[in-house]
Amino acid sequence: MRQKPTVLAREIVASSRLFRVEEVQLRFSNGTERTYERLVGKGSGYGAVMVVAMLDAEHAVLIEEYCGGTDDYQLSLPKGLIEPGEDVLVAANRELKEEAGFGAHELEYITELSLSPGYMSQKIQVVLARNLYEERLPGDEPEPMRVDRISLRELSSLAQHEQFSEGRALAALYLVRDLLTQRGEFCP
Repeated sequence: MRQKPTVLAREIVASSRLFRVEEVQLRFSNGTERTYERLVGKGSGYGAVMVVAMLDAEHAVLIEEYCGGTDDYQLSLPKGLIEPGEDVLVAANRELKEEAGFGAHELEYITELSLSPGYMSQKIQVVLARNLYEERLPGDEPEPMRVDRISLRELSSLAQHEQFSEGRALAALYLVRDLLTQRGEFCP
């Protein structure tokens, strides 16, 4: 494994309610020095979870919510922050209830994904939820989310949908589809 660069200095150069911009001065093993900036989460740092909730053997739940980053309503998977002391699977079930109105009897950890590791520190835990039942919990969303669905057979068309742009959600859907196919639980 390669030797990580030596940190010469760290400084928070900007801060908002949700994020901090950290400037990091590094020296690489060949002597080259560079300054990197990275977006780091502010607050608890317990992470986040994204849920691929299967309505049946073929269809996954999508939610539509307003996204400030794109200033538009987007389709994605249910997701949210993990609360202090909360288990990843418990957080996944809570977020699924808050955002989509479903709970899951079966929850399985799949993997961890990052969005843009070159300049963002945030990672998200991907969880597969199955054997769903209706249950809604109050959440922190400013308005009710519209619930939709996608067939695992139509993922390539989802990538072309004007209201869908989140790479992590697409990756999570493909990972779950491949896993279920390998297990013989889904036939594409």
